[in-house]
Amino acid sequence: QVQLVESGGGSVLAGGSLRLSCAASEYSYNTYCMGWFRQAPEKEREGVANIDKNGSIRYADSRKGRFTISQDSANKTLYLQMNSLKPGDTAMYYCAASSGTLCSNSGYWTLHWLYTYWGQGTQVTVSS
Repeated sequence: QVQLVESGGGSVLAGGSLRLSCAASEYSYNTYCMGWFRQAPEKEREGVANIDKNGSIRYADSRKGRFTISQDSANKTLYLQMNSLKPGDTAMYYCAASSGTLCSNSGYWTLHWLYTYWGQGTQVTVSS
């Protein structure tokens, strides 16, 4: 059982930055990918970025260049650096872990049902 705890959310003005963290209880050999998702009110959960155990990274197109995912395996922590934030980035951000290899496929990584473990989420609010 992997427990994930997100932190770092908050309220910022457009153009600002935030760094989200996700502390994992373990990075078990079963964890193939770690990822960030977000969900705005009345919208579906969408993938933001993910990273697999080989270090390969995938981003949703609209977040490329503004968001950076990274991990510190020694400290079992996943990060999401978010720059140039826009009001459209306002959402609850979730950390997730997947044990299947399909999460490293560019065509499938955003499918939330591939991820077995989820954190409770951290709210990001961007105002104009």
